[in-house]
Amino acid sequence: MKKVSVSEQGLVEKAKRHAAAVGVAMKESVTPLTATVFYPRERKKMPDNFRGYLLFDPEKCINCWECAFICPANAIQMKKAPAPNNRFYPTVDYGKCIFCHFCIDSCSGGALRTTKIHDVAYREMGEMLTLTEEMIEPPEIIREDKKSVEYEIKKDDLHLKRTREVDGLFVEPTPPVEIPMVSQCVDRASCLGCRVCEEVCESGAISSSSAEGVLEAEGVLRMKIDIEKCTGCGLCVKECSMQILRLVRRGK
Repeated sequence: MKKVSVSEQGLVEKAKRHAAAVGVAMKESVTPLTATVFYPRERKKMPDNFRGYLLFDPEKCINCWECAFICPANAIQMKKAPAPNNRFYPTVDYGKCIFCHFCIDSCSGGALRTTKIHDVAYREMGEMLTLTEEMIEPPEIIREDKKSVEYEIKKDDLHLKRTREVDGLFVEPTPPVEIPMVSQCVDRASCLGCRVCEEVCESGAISSSSAEGVLEAEGVLRMKIDIEKCTGCGLCVKECSMQILRLVRRGK
């Protein structure tokens, strides 16, 4: 086996290499190039739209179930509130949640909002199912960080910018764009009179008990929609088996 030859270095060359190594060490001690964040003593500064732990405001919930319908991981289930409320509110299983935040994007009432919390610890899998009551208030937070860290690129090198401030974990939600919508039947002749839309309507806008134009001459039951009570949640549109209900702008 042939040995690898090593070139001999003189004293001057060795001194230069040692001096260069010492120079790098001194430079690192003053302006380190490391990309390491010393968590939990310091925390990386997150953008306001960071997809973190969810918070829920029941006062803004219109009970449309959209968050549960759109969740691709089936992490959101609706839980019925106790009487006399009897409304359904979301629960989140963080064992399934992929933090896509489709639920927040689809929430027309702005009841769901994001936070910068990303380090919630659980002792067992069962605790990852977060009930509605636990979503109203944030979890217990123990913070040790005194600095915020941001990544910066200067002269093609990655640097860390450290500031002596504590990054806020809660951001003010962007007010949802309110587009007044109401449910409308686009094909009354195809209605089966199954009354599913009436049963799922939380606002009481759909009825089959009114005498005006509900029961037609041939004895077929027709549903009536009170646009003054309709909140435009779209739940009846999703549940209509004949797909003859549509959400339209109010006034059209």
